[in-house]
Amino acid sequence: MAIASLDGKMINEHFGSAKEFFIVDLKPDGTNEFIGRRAVNPLCRTGEHSDEGLLASIDSLNDCTAVLVSRIGVGAKKALEINRIAVFEQPDFIEDALAKLTKYFVRTNYAYLED
Repeated sequence: MAIASLDGKMINEHFGSAKEFFIVDLKPDGTNEFIGRRAVNPLCRTGEHSDEGLLASIDSLNDCTAVLVSRIGVGAKKALEINRIAVFEQPDFIEDALAKLTKYFVRTNYAYLED
């Protein structure tokens, strides 16, 4: 999961303004692990963005199954979802949002592990 944050504590960054994402691996046992930070070129430098810039951002996050942001535009959200990256708008503490999302992903994506 890629998290848009200015400080690593709060989800407080708009997808298009993010200069970096905090990458977290959600585990099937309900835990998560911080992997590192990933720098990206912000899409919205002048209030507008290009399709090429959006595609570059998506490509840099292509190993993530989801992004967690405070806000995102409709076009960017649709482009991420077309590329099989789920979008969650959740301006919250990262720790609290990850607890909720980890439970959600365990319940929906990892149910087969309980067999």
